[in-house]
Amino acid sequence: MTVHFIGAGPGAADLITVRGRDLIAHCPVCLYAGSIVSPDLLAYCPEGARIVNTAPLALDEIEAEYVAAHAQGLDVARLHSGDLAIFSAVAEQMRRLDARGIPYT
Repeated sequence: MTVHFIGAGPGAADLITVRGRDLIAHCPVCLYAGSIVSPDLLAYCPEGARIVNTAPLALDEIEAEYVAAHAQGLDVARLHSGDLAIFSAVAEQMRRLDARGIPYT
């Protein structure tokens, strides 16, 4: 089980990287911030995937989604807006994953 942090790119679904698209397509759980990530990207999720809009969730609730997926051995696609190397709220999630021993890319 791995959490894959994926930058959603500049907005349009066809501008996401090929690797990002492929990761989404293979993850049975997809978390995305519906307030800033295009819902068009969700078309890449596999049929039957658990899709969670994290916009209304607190960090503790997002962490609970990771823990539940980890317990079931399910990979997670975590979609964030823009370029994760430049700006994002990924660091606070990474710290929590590290504390729980949950792997991520």
